Amino acid sequence: MIKKEKTGWKKLSMVVVAMLVLAGCATQQTAQPTSTASEAKDKTASGASGAINLDSYTPPSMDKVPEGPLGESIKYGHKLMNETSTVIPEYTGNKLSCSSCHGNAGMDATSPLTGVTAVYPQYIPRSGKVVTIEDRINGCFQRSMNGKPLPYNSDEMRAMVAYLSYISTDVPVGIKERPWIEKNDMKSVPQPNVANGEALFQKSCLQCHAADGSGTGPNSGPALWGDNSFNIGAGMARISKAAGYIQRNMPLGEMGGIKQGSLTDQEAADLAAYILSKPRPDFAKKAQDWPAGGVPKDVPYEVDSAKKKQ
Repeated sequence: MIKKEKTGWKKLSMVVVAMLVLAGCATQQTAQPTSTASEAKDKTASGASGAINLDSYTPPSMDKVPEGPLGESIKYGHKLMNETSTVIPEYTGNKLSCSSCHGNAGMDATSPLTGVTAVYPQYIPRSGKVVTIEDRINGCFQRSMNGKPLPYNSDEMRAMVAYLSYISTDVPVGIKERPWIEKNDMKSVPQPNVANGEALFQKSCLQCHAADGSGTGPNSGPALWGDNSFNIGAGMARISKAAGYIQRNMPLGEMGGIKQGSLTDQEAADLAAYILSKPRPDFAKKAQDWPAGGVPKDVPYEVDSAKKKQ
């Protein structure tokens, strides 16, 4: 049953400003002749197989997955990333896959997961606590997949961690930032025009996502609203994240005269606003988000910590 958050959307359209999101690969910088040895060292880090370039990290190929039980687990994790809702439907509440947002199982430029296991555990303000990579995976299952958490000792959880660890090979554990990751972040979102967003959607998006937003496939054109899309507690339900993702990555090919990366801030915000104006599943625990406060202004629902300050 979909529950449309009317009050949350009103709040969103009234306060739309400053925010963050999404991912991609930064281009490798060319070393200048005047660079010092120390400057060069800052761009590298030592891994088990030698130094890696922190500007342009490339994960190992799936063709080089080791033989044996570990390799089989890595391959299973890769399959789970690409076919999430079909392989483990009992843990997903929609028809998406992890690759719906993290293209090519997190290895392309849309929202890369390369190196992700090296930055966990970390403190997440939305959770209000330090979370592990397993916690983060389950956060996606409950929000983006609108499902339920994987058991921490399950073969599926172990496989996903094995896969994410494999595409993080040689990235130093505890690294604070991954310089090769470009976040999909629209820091200042213009006042959106939903009607213009609808016109843009009809022109350049329905070929992949269908006129009713139900999509054509989890990896070719995921559902953008309705029962089979992400719920209101997902990061993509924030206009800053949706607009940033759309602007950097959509459309995948030229459609309706629009090319990837050519949308203006206004056009991306209009499209995001139109998509987020549509009904989507609720998230029962949303009021518990940001327990320590600091809730971003574009979160489309009320949280308990904000109510306490009123």
